[in-house]
Amino acid sequence: MYDTIIVGSGPAGYTAGIYLSRAGLKNRLITGYSEGGQLTTTTLVENYPGFENGIEGNKLVQTMRRQAEQFGTEMTFGFVQKIEGESSPFKVHLDNGEIIDTKAVIIATGSSAKYLGIEGEEEAVGKGVSACATCDAFFYKEREVLVVGGGDVAMEEALYLTRFASKVTVVHRRNELRASDIMVKRAQANDKIHWMLNYTPVKVTSNLMGMTGLDVRNNETGDIEHIQADGLFVAIGHQPNTDFLDGKLALDDKGYIQTQAGTAKTSVAGIFAAGDVQDPKYQQAITAAGSGAIAALDTLAYIDNL
Repeated sequence: MYDTIIVGSGPAGYTAGIYLSRAGLKNRLITGYSEGGQLTTTTLVENYPGFENGIEGNKLVQTMRRQAEQFGTEMTFGFVQKIEGESSPFKVHLDNGEIIDTKAVIIATGSSAKYLGIEGEEEAVGKGVSACATCDAFFYKEREVLVVGGGDVAMEEALYLTRFASKVTVVHRRNELRASDIMVKRAQANDKIHWMLNYTPVKVTSNLMGMTGLDVRNNETGDIEHIQADGLFVAIGHQPNTDFLDGKLALDDKGYIQTQAGTAKTSVAGIFAAGDVQDPKYQQAITAAGSGAIAALDTLAYIDNL
């Protein structure tokens, strides 16, 4: 039997593995099929402490993985289908048919950015297309960028981007924005922000150097227009990766795991949550790593008290 099964391989999961293994627990981390999570879609990470010249997203998560392995965390490439049991011990079912017994579980499956699903978008992710202005805005100093979306998140992204970009154009498929009045007013008051309302994105254009622009459809006329831009920030929300839980844990109205204030404890004793899967607000590598440490420490206390 394992002391802890960690589900998810981003900064939260790897940090939890580092802490638990150093404490002498027997742990196993199930990576999922997108090892490293959203961090792997960011070409260069410059806001993670300890790397003064930045570090590639893939390299950062691989470094975390090796560190967790060095202290004894076992790694399994696979997917968790369900978690069985209402109290410790739990049975974790993998998609390869294996069933693992464990005293505790840490859920660190993250969230997935919602993309547009249009032609040319997938190929340009990390090469002009992003879902995180906080992560990537710095690379667009004095350049023209687009933000797609009409909610508060889109307004926040647009406003943040004005600190760097020379021009920010908000593209939204409706005539009216869904964002709160105060956020709309803030965005409208910023001279750097321009508007293309009632336009639907249809294709991302790019070359070997990266994204070059966006084709959009005028919803009134049906005409296709082209917008030249160096970057596209998709701000239509995130989807927490919690489908496999099938109602086992309490979730909020957006599907994020609910944790007790200041802890990683979920609605089921012995199951903990860390990282973006329980954080609808910040969703940064550093906050995910921090919550992974909290989950590990909460898990240690839980196992000690069994």
